[in-house]
Amino acid sequence: MFTLSQILAIAIFVIMFAAIIYGKVHRYIPALIGAALTLAVVFLLVMRSPDSVVSVLNLGQLGQFGFWVPGQEHIESYGVNWQTIVFIGGMMVMVEGLGEVGFFRWMCLLLAKMVNYKVVPILVVFMLLSGFLSMFIDSITVLLFLAMVTIELSRVLKFDPVPVIIAEIFAANTGGAATMSGDPPNIIIGTGLGYTFTDFAANTGPIAWIGMLFTLGFFYLVFRKSLTTPKSNPDTPPMRYPQPSEAIIDPLHFRINAAIFIAIIVLIVTHAETGISMALIGVIAAFLTLLAASRKAVHVISRVDWRTLLFFIGLFVCVGGLEETGVLGMLAQYIGQVSGGNIVLVIPLILWISAFASAIVDNIPFAATMVPVIVNLSKTAGLKLPTLAWTLALGTDIGGNATPIGASANVVGTAIAEKEGHPISWGRFCKYAIPATIMVLGLCWLYLLIRYA
Repeated sequence: MFTLSQILAIAIFVIMFAAIIYGKVHRYIPALIGAALTLAVVFLLVMRSPDSVVSVLNLGQLGQFGFWVPGQEHIESYGVNWQTIVFIGGMMVMVEGLGEVGFFRWMCLLLAKMVNYKVVPILVVFMLLSGFLSMFIDSITVLLFLAMVTIELSRVLKFDPVPVIIAEIFAANTGGAATMSGDPPNIIIGTGLGYTFTDFAANTGPIAWIGMLFTLGFFYLVFRKSLTTPKSNPDTPPMRYPQPSEAIIDPLHFRINAAIFIAIIVLIVTHAETGISMALIGVIAAFLTLLAASRKAVHVISRVDWRTLLFFIGLFVCVGGLEETGVLGMLAQYIGQVSGGNIVLVIPLILWISAFASAIVDNIPFAATMVPVIVNLSKTAGLKLPTLAWTLALGTDIGGNATPIGASANVVGTAIAEKEGHPISWGRFCKYAIPATIMVLGLCWLYLLIRYA
């Protein structure tokens, strides 16, 4: 039987989740309301445990030297995952700085020029760019600028941008699965369990890029005819294509911000060797960007999506309520009983459940919920935690591709398309995304069984 505190924690979490899916208000609002109810009602009123509030908020961790420079030690994560919050916040500031100087628009136009502004080659190179950049920066950010440049080019080259945007969304989520700093679920899993950039690159990286190549072939086959560039009329004047140089307004600040971007990527890739935390890397990224921005620093800060960070904080508190009351431990025990502790059964169970759940709800809250579940499952069933972590990461990242609401990148990409006069219906999105998702998940299942079972 469930205790009163468990029933209330579950009810608050389910209502919060439903409000996020309903989508009538920004997701940070139900997350913060759910967090406040968890702290006040579950911990203080029912459990009468101020210690639980302190434990889940976990603010003391920010004052510990080991939080910023852990060396080779694992940073224990419980409740609010401040490593994730600080890292994503810092990266958001850096990305806004790069956007201000036209870095991403320049990169897109440079690739378009390299393929002579041919539409089908643009599909291919933009998918590769989307997947590559999503290995290092948030896939949400990648879609923000990539979708806008795609629509800009579609107006000049007279093609339908919707197929390209769908392919870019899929590539961003798939490429982001390759590393810890790619998709937000991976950041949550990596910082929560103490895995590094190279841990992800060595384990999820190979199958993510195998899946990317299959995906590239799939979208090329289904879109190549509809995206064929129409033949120009010899009587009409030649079109003027946007040039990469037009994106660079301030060459000096462009070079400075590009150098900061490269330096931060080096720090992310080598953080296991340097012993500095992902949170400190985020702080360094923000500090250098604001220093370079000088007078425009306030403008850069004002453009950061602080609501998303509030969403993460509220979400972690609600998940902490489920963990503190023992609900997630019970769920882990149930999965262990159903599978009999057999890794051959556990892998598809976690992979496909994660994929299905991430297709119908945002994969960020699902990943945050499942991290303590797989920790408990590893302890109770004696299964290797890294195997469960890679399975969860691939399930949430790839499964999030299937629908327009499965991942934050999907929501951003489709919203931009609609705003610019190219609405993407559920039917059209799912027609291409679901078969590609099933294909890549099948490859992941095979890979996980061969390598870890």
